[in-house]
Amino acid sequence: MKRMGMIFRAKANKALDRAEDPRETLDYSYQKQLELLQKVRRGVADVATSRKRLELQLNGLQQQSAKLEEQGRKALALGREDLAREALTRRSALQQQITDLETQHQTLQGEEEKLTLASQRLQAKVDAFRTKKETIKATYTAAQAQTKIGEAFSGISEEMGDVGLAIQRAEDKTAQMQARAGAIDELLASGALDDPSGMAKDDITAELERLSGGSDVELELQRMKAELAGGSGGQQAIEGGQGGQGGQAHQQRPQDQPRFDKR
Repeated sequence: MKRMGMIFRAKANKALDRAEDPRETLDYSYQKQLELLQKVRRGVADVATSRKRLELQLNGLQQQSAKLEEQGRKALALGREDLAREALTRRSALQQQITDLETQHQTLQGEEEKLTLASQRLQAKVDAFRTKKETIKATYTAAQAQTKIGEAFSGISEEMGDVGLAIQRAEDKTAQMQARAGAIDELLASGALDDPSGMAKDDITAELERLSGGSDVELELQRMKAELAGGSGGQQAIEGGQGGQGGQAHQQRPQDQPRFDKR
């Protein structure tokens, strides 16, 4: 059970570490500090309110004490010593309350000063933390961008890895199709596969057609050369033949005249 608990905590810690973003953690810490500062300020305000309430009570008791003193003086002036004594007795009780309230007032005033000083110190720490937080966030963002650029250049990033795998698969499929097409052409040419269209030819037929086509071209070329070479000689032979035939006709013309029988 201990081992399972350790493995579970290790897995959970790794998952949390992978999901944690330092920038979000810093923002959350800053938010908590702001909430604490707000609580301290609220405490200062509460203490100041209590102090102000005590001051109002003190002012009221002091006014009552002064009023009782004045009433005792008037009673004593009128010869009412009993009334004067009662007034002074009440004034003495009020003085005891005033003394207690003054002690509480001094205590609250001291607490208010301490809380005010703590609030100022906490405000300074929060401001310093905010500056440091923004600096760390900017540095982390720059490092993250630099890491992504480096991974993209090196081809080890997740996105570029997917692109590289897609390119590799495309190249493999292209090579496979090219090899298959070449194999089919070889099998058709060798006659191992029959072409239903009848357009495929084996190696012997293709070679004979190639030789026959080459022979036809050579024969046509020889014929054209013979025509070109015999063109000038034939023309001269024709012209010479026409001249000879004219002389022979001229010589044979008397023989061609009709003969008449003397009888």
